[in-house]
Formats: sequence, structure tokens, C-alpha cells
Amino acid sequence: MPDIFSGLDYGVAISLVLALGFVLTYEFINGFHDTANAVATVIYTKAMPPHLAVVASGICNFFGVLLSGLGVAYAIVHLLPVELLLNVGSGQGLVMVFALLAAAIIWNLGTWYLGLPASSSHTLIGSILGVGIANAWMTDIPLLEGINTQKAIDIMLSLLISPTVGFLVAGGLLLLLKKFRADSRMHNTPDERKALDGKKHPPFWTRVALILSALGISFAHGSNDGQKGIGLLMLVLIGIVPGKFVVDMSSTTYQIERTHDAALHLQQFYSRNSYRLNDYIDQSAQDPLPPQFKCDSKQTMPASNELVTKLAGIHNYEQLSETERIRVRRLLLCLDDTAKKVSKLPSITSTEKADLDRLRKDLSATTEYAPQWVIIAIAMALGLGTMIGWKRIVLTVGEKIGNKGMTYSQGMAAQITAASAIGIASLTGMPVSTTHVLSSAVAGTMVANRSGLQSQTVKNILLAWVLTLPVSMALSGGMFIAASHWIK
Repeated sequence: MPDIFSGLDYGVAISLVLALGFVLTYEFINGFHDTANAVATVIYTKAMPPHLAVVASGICNFFGVLLSGLGVAYAIVHLLPVELLLNVGSGQGLVMVFALLAAAIIWNLGTWYLGLPASSSHTLIGSILGVGIANAWMTDIPLLEGINTQKAIDIMLSLLISPTVGFLVAGGLLLLLKKFRADSRMHNTPDERKALDGKKHPPFWTRVALILSALGISFAHGSNDGQKGIGLLMLVLIGIVPGKFVVDMSSTTYQIERTHDAALHLQQFYSRNSYRLNDYIDQSAQDPLPPQFKCDSKQTMPASNELVTKLAGIHNYEQLSETERIRVRRLLLCLDDTAKKVSKLPSITSTEKADLDRLRKDLSATTEYAPQWVIIAIAMALGLGTMIGWKRIVLTVGEKIGNKGMTYSQGMAAQITAASAIGIASLTGMPVSTTHVLSSAVAGTMVANRSGLQSQTVKNILLAWVLTLPVSMALSGGMFIAASHWIK
């Protein structure tokens, strides 16, 4: 890690330290803001003592980050075209980074203080979209071209659908438990259990299920939200010190050759199918890239020619200058963008689409990565953050969503549903909100149990859910515009 500061100007080095501190602060806040939801039911039902629960949750979050992939991380990174950060001036790039981080931190702290289970995922995504749209507005390009619109739509659909699924599945699971285990003590609340049996803990197997599902949520939270932190930290590093992080400097010769061969095979595919792609790819184009950051599919052939030439005989990226590495990444991003669009054309068969998808994966072999120190730093920040600040959210989830306190079976149904949904999302590379999945699952069990919902709490949660995206966009975009004018 220390070598990331070598060769940097003093001012850039200080800015990098501050930016890294902001990211880790965001992830720390994410820990006690979101993971309180993971331990809310297990604490409220007295299945585990609070301090033991948060420590165990923190450890599971830590390993969730360490053992997960990078699919969600780069879903976040690709919200903004990375070329945008590579083409703005260094001062403006720093302002962009600090604006989106400050907006995310401010909103997360505010909703946590009010005890509202608001979504850190919505906050982060809104902040990224805000600076992207603001930058587009300031540079006189179409607003939606300042962000990766399709990726934003995919992520927002994931964030919208997952709470609905959580509500329905958790409610259905509770109904099954009530049907097949109707006489079980698992359907008591903690207060009812104490009054009936004089015991303060759930029945043994119910308690085991509550503990395991809570730890499952914590691990899944680490694998999903931890990846968001990794993506955010990589966005910072690529934006501030692109020469060191635009490509994986530890890439092996084999990985670089995979990238080289993928570009060559794509070029051959386009040549073979020129009769189908003439309207899309200009076989006679000369300039590999347009002057602006926007990729143009017409320049695909010269772009692939340049990339193949640059990577021929390259055994490690140290052989390229910082400027050449930045150029290589831009070429890779543009080739990937074209391949993605070509794969969606009606004339492309399913076999060809599968081939293009494999080539795209090889293209990104040396760009979609994260150094080990980045993963460990995010894991530690998230894990430590988990261990504080849980009380406000626990009370909201346990007692203020339904008109009646949560039963053990409701806690089990909600936690099992949330752990499964978040885990599946992490495996498929889609970011979801732990907060919204769990709170909607709890609401689903309250409805299924006919406990009713506390309208004021539900209104507050929905209000936070509706406001988070536009407010974080406005905060980050507004701060970016104001600071950009100030540094001019």
C-alpha cells in the first residue's frame, strides 16, 4: 500500500489520504447503520446478548467481504463511466470524489440519528448519480450520458424488486410455520414467553435458527455492502491516481495475453460479420478514439488494432508508461461497451452472444480487480462499524413496525428470507439494500401474523426510502457544482 504515494505531488498525496479516510468512514458508518438491521431480531428476541450479537455480526461481516467476489463492486463502479474521472482535471476529479462521499455520509448519519432504517445502497448510488449528472450539466453534454444509464436502471430495479420479494416470501414462510407448527412456542413474543414459561430466551431450536440466520444476514451483508465499499474505494483510486490503478499492476503475463487475445478475437468476429454490422461498426475508420470520453462503436476496429499492438509482447504493465496504461483502459472500456451493445442486436444468435460474453470477461481480466489491502481495509471498517450504534435501529425493527411485538417465528422468517435474498444478489452481482429487504420482510411477517402495522413508523420508513435517492443526488450534485465553481 505505501507505494501508492510514490511520485505523487504533496497536495495530491494529502487529498488521497483524505479520500481514503472518507471512504473508510462511509463504510464504518454503513456498518453500524445497516448491520443493526442484521442483529435487530436476534437481539430483540433475546436469542443472543446484544454485545455478543454485534461482535459475532462484525466478524461475519468481515469474512463476508473477504470471501466475496467483485461483481457488486464493479456494478457500482460502472454506474459512472470511469473515463469521466480520467478526463476531468485533477482538481475537479477530487471535488467529485469528496462530494459523493460527503453526501453519502451526511444522509447516512442523519437517518441513523433519527432511527430510520434508510438504505445505504440508495444513498451511495444516489450520490454517484448526482455527481455524474452534475458533471454532465457543467460540461454541456446530455445529462443521461454522464452516467451509465442501463446499469443505473438495472440496479434500481434490483433495489425496487428485492423489498417486494422480501415482504412476500417472509410472509409466506411465516404462514407455513404457523400451519405445520401451530402449537409451537416459536409463535410467542419474548414478553409472552416470559409470562407463560418464566423464561427469557426462545426455545432451543428456535434460538439456534435465529442465531444462524442472523449470522447469515451479517455474512451476506458483508458480501454485498462490503463490495460496494470496495467499488467506491477503487473509484477513488482510479480517479485520483489513475496511473497506478487503471489496470491491475500485478497482472500476470497470462492475464495480459487473455486481454490481448480477446481484443484480437473480437476484431476477427467483427470482420467476419461485417455484412451484418456495417451500420454499426465502420470497418474503414482510422481514429481509435474520439477526443471526448464517450465511446463510439464506429471506431471499434482501429481501437482494437491499437490495443492489440500495444499489448503485443507485453509481459507486465510496468512496461507501459502511466499515460499508455490510461489509454489501454480507455480502449478496453470502449471495446467492452461495443461488444455489449453488439450482443444485444437481433441478428446475433445465442451462441454468438455467449461467445461475446466470454470475450468481454477476458477483456476485463486486468481492469475489474481490487488489491488485497483494499479488501482488508473495507472488511475491517465494516466489521468494526457493526459493533456500535445498533440500539436505535433495533427498537424500530423489533417494536415499531408492527402493532404487536415481534414473535420468534416472525424473526426467523424475516431473517432467513433476508439472508437468502441478499446472498443470491451478491452471487449474481446485483447490489441490494439490507435495510429494505429485512424491514420489508419484518413487515411481511406482521401482515401474515395479522399483527397490523404501525402507520407512523411505516410512513417514516417509506419517506426515508422515497427521499434517499433524490436527496443524496441533490446533495452530491450541489456540493460538486458549488465546489467546482469555487476552485476555478
